[in-house]
Amino acid sequence: MDFKDYYKTLGIERTASEEEVRKAYRKLARKYHPDVSKEPDAQERMREVNEANDVLRDKEKRAAYDSLADRVAQGHGTAEPGWDQGFEFHRGPHSGPADHADYSEFFASVFGKGEHRGAQRQPYRARGEDHHAAIEIAIEDAIQGVEREITLRALVLDPQDQPSYVNRTLSVKIPAGVHPGQFIRLAGQGMPGHGGEAAGDLYLEVRLAAHPLYRVDGQDLYMNLPVTPTEAALGAQVKVPTPKGGVVEVTIPPNARNGLKLRLKERGLPGEPPGHLYLLLEIALPPANTEAARQAYAQLAQAAPFDPRRHLATGGV
Repeated sequence: MDFKDYYKTLGIERTASEEEVRKAYRKLARKYHPDVSKEPDAQERMREVNEANDVLRDKEKRAAYDSLADRVAQGHGTAEPGWDQGFEFHRGPHSGPADHADYSEFFASVFGKGEHRGAQRQPYRARGEDHHAAIEIAIEDAIQGVEREITLRALVLDPQDQPSYVNRTLSVKIPAGVHPGQFIRLAGQGMPGHGGEAAGDLYLEVRLAAHPLYRVDGQDLYMNLPVTPTEAALGAQVKVPTPKGGVVEVTIPPNARNGLKLRLKERGLPGEPPGHLYLLLEIALPPANTEAARQAYAQLAQAAPFDPRRHLATGGV
């Protein structure tokens, strides 16, 4: 039977701390969890990651495993009689059932018969693992709140604690004022517990969908605001839609340049403090596609001579 390198499975060194083991496991779980992974071998890789985590997160199992690894490095077999003398294995809060059908033959041969020697085996009890997923909503929904239905693949256990995956649909209330990267916790909607313990929680990471008008920068929103040359030159009052609905009237100052930034205070994403809505002026030129339009441009050139390239003759000075 081949020796399994659990450190290699998690991508860590043998000297890794408990925190490094935990971080490595979470990173790989996010990558290979069958609910979210697009990897073709996600279920098999997740099983390997769970198995390695079961051993390396348990101090007693890890000590025994390291001892076995040293023996293998010296040319001894993987499970010679007496190799595990002095070790007892119990199921800690971060471990799964050692004789789980999903775990490898190597795991069962090393740990399966060594647990609870000299004591009556107790039922495995543990709170369910927390589950993470993402939900994408519109900017307007983030500001005003919304109720959405999402469908996820969920792990369920039969009466014999054998796992299988089913689709489930959840109704989720998105509170007003959520921001990108925020997590919404749904208590008890994570992985099921073992031995009658509570299920884990489901954490939904909020993401904002691309919007045809607004761009998100932290709590602030940006929007390009087209104005005519006349409005930019003479000043004007123009109406602008806002993410909360409705419109506001905005003052364009005289002689406004292209790219001028106007601020609508506290009209961005809610927060402490709330964000702002910034309008970037974009001067839109009317097309000279009629005789009347061409004459108007000619009259403007005569009435208000203007050379936008005059600085080029002096090298920009």
